[in-house]
Amino acid sequence: MPRKISMIFGASSMLWMLFAVSQAFKIEISPEYKIVAQIGTPISLTCSTTECESPSFSWRTQIDSPLNGKVRNEGSKSTLTMDPVSFENEHSYLCTATCESKKMEKGIQVEIYSFPKDPEIYLSDSVEVGKPVTVTCSVPDVYPFDRLEISLLKGNQNLKTQEFLEEMQTKSLETKSLEVTFIPINEDIGKDLVCQAKLHIEEIDFEPKERETTKKLQVYISPQNTVISVSPSKRLQEGGSVTMTCSSEGLPDPQIFWSRKLDDGNIQRLSGNATLTLIAMRMEDSGIYVCEGVNLVGKQREEVELIVKEKPFTVEVFPGPQISAQIGDSVVLTCAITGCESPSFSWRTQIDSPLSGKVRSEGTKSTLTLNSVSFENEHSYLCTVTCGRKKLEKGIQVELYSFPRDPEIEMSDPLVDGNQATVNCSVPNVYPADRLEIKLLKEGSIMKNKIFLEDVGKKSLESKSLEITFIPSTEDTGKVLVCQAELHIDEMEFELKQRQSTQTLHVNVSPRDTRILVSPSNILEEGSSVNMTCSSDGLPAPKIVWSRKLNNGNLQPLSENTTLTLTSTKTEDSGTYVCEGVNLAGRNRKEVELIIQDTPKDIQLTAFPSESVKEGETVIISCTCGNAPKTWIILKKKAETGDTVLKSTDGAYTIHKAQLEDAGVYECESKNEVGLQLRSLTLDVKGKGNKDYFSPELLVLYCISSLIIPGIGMIIYFARKANMKGSYSLVEAQKSKV
Repeated sequence: MPRKISMIFGASSMLWMLFAVSQAFKIEISPEYKIVAQIGTPISLTCSTTECESPSFSWRTQIDSPLNGKVRNEGSKSTLTMDPVSFENEHSYLCTATCESKKMEKGIQVEIYSFPKDPEIYLSDSVEVGKPVTVTCSVPDVYPFDRLEISLLKGNQNLKTQEFLEEMQTKSLETKSLEVTFIPINEDIGKDLVCQAKLHIEEIDFEPKERETTKKLQVYISPQNTVISVSPSKRLQEGGSVTMTCSSEGLPDPQIFWSRKLDDGNIQRLSGNATLTLIAMRMEDSGIYVCEGVNLVGKQREEVELIVKEKPFTVEVFPGPQISAQIGDSVVLTCAITGCESPSFSWRTQIDSPLSGKVRSEGTKSTLTLNSVSFENEHSYLCTVTCGRKKLEKGIQVELYSFPRDPEIEMSDPLVDGNQATVNCSVPNVYPADRLEIKLLKEGSIMKNKIFLEDVGKKSLESKSLEITFIPSTEDTGKVLVCQAELHIDEMEFELKQRQSTQTLHVNVSPRDTRILVSPSNILEEGSSVNMTCSSDGLPAPKIVWSRKLNNGNLQPLSENTTLTLTSTKTEDSGTYVCEGVNLAGRNRKEVELIIQDTPKDIQLTAFPSESVKEGETVIISCTCGNAPKTWIILKKKAETGDTVLKSTDGAYTIHKAQLEDAGVYECESKNEVGLQLRSLTLDVKGKGNKDYFSPELLVLYCISSLIIPGIGMIIYFARKANMKGSYSLVEAQKSKV
């Protein structure tokens, strides 16, 4: 048994040692797991061990293909170098390390790509505005190209984006291109062409995955708008000088070349400056001169003909070759000559119509005066000057217009808030009317405008107008209405081609919210005074008119003051009073009912059949008032503990089956807005135990009265209803309507 234990222990010790050795011997590979390499660049894979003095190494690919690299072992380290990396190196590499009898193996994945250069931008030709140009964006030596995306941008505008999704047949480096044709415009000057290339391989970590190239557009514009200006004139006299200036637009700025066409058809080069000056000219200098604008992308030419004549005398007309005159004005045309001492003058119209003016010639000058020009003077006038055997003629065009006054603004009616209004803007005595434009503006905004083209060719003074209908509001008050008239005759020079008139708008508001304030009240005691004050809103502020409504519905005028005062009023002053607010825009009325009344009069308090009754009998206590205005009648029973208000009907209170406690003092209070009156009576109720003398005559009288009393009661009741209405509640009294 001890032997077995010893053997087991020895075996355990051996296993433990082997485990310890295996735990100590390790292999590492760098970089770990995976390396990304660009085709054409070198990479190195390093395999190292620990806890082993003399390891041996071997390298292989996982699919047993050639290593395509160099292995170098040194101590506990082994290096596999691939220079340069190519498609043959895209494998998983395994490093095996052996230490004595132990082997360990580790692998690393080599992944490859190719994205070595920024894109290249090529232009098919020079970039000229208006001419198509093709731009090619090329990305060289890409792998894998099926992950490539190319975008071409012009400034912020994406011209085209393309992905190369076609399936790769073989592993190879590809050069991919994107081609775009566009027509440059002026706005492209100074913009950048940007070619962006992106390699979308998210599973591989490398930089850069995006490359771009920028190329500034050099945009050219071939020469255009070539213009020649000649000073003083294309027609010259011998000995004179001329300056010709040529300009041409383009990009880059065109260079200017001057030349002259010879009689044999050849071209004589003259100058490379923009300005060509010729002095002391002779007749043989006459001819066609050519200006040519030239730049990198083209050329444009312009010609001018110079005519040099022998020096004659000169004739000038004033104020110029053309004069603008307003119909009715006076015009003086002057013809003057230089270079001739004794000229003779004559004037005529170009169509040989009458001159309609006075000619005066003196020395080297002649004048034609046209008084109060009219349509008959709208001609071209010619001044002919004779000097020896030579004649010269100069013309001057008289052009007429009529625009004598500012426009006139007329309103159809005063402006009222919310009511339609018509504005008319008229321009009198206009010629030519077909060139007239009238605008109507409010606060700078055009409400309406019109050009009178229907009057083309009319030779007459016309008055033209523009009319507009609109609905003003209070917001228009203070705004400026402008009537603007313009005579569009650009070819004629005269002052005041535009006239205008202004009018500030005043918008009226018809009276509204008319109010009446009655002081002290609209219910008054006869003989008192009352003030009724009226106010009304509107623009302009309304005038106040007081009147009284008559029975026939007509109004009786009373006052135009704000406050209407009535003193020592009488009952006949009662009635309906009317206040009207009146202005240009309309009127608004308010009414108030005025009630003039006296204190209650002729008050009567009675007990029927008598003020002394027997217990169990019926008695009616009735209160009446002789006043015409309504009164409030209150019946009370007086008592030391307090008064009891009785529920009366039309001033009458009925006690059925009178009891002893019904005896006492009864009081009637007749009351209206201006005062009250009191009456009282004492009711005596006798008990049934009291025996009085009873005669047959009293029995007969009692029987008769039992028939008469109900009749009298009904008469009193209907009289009271017809004349006095019985009872009157102060709470229901009419209040002043303010």
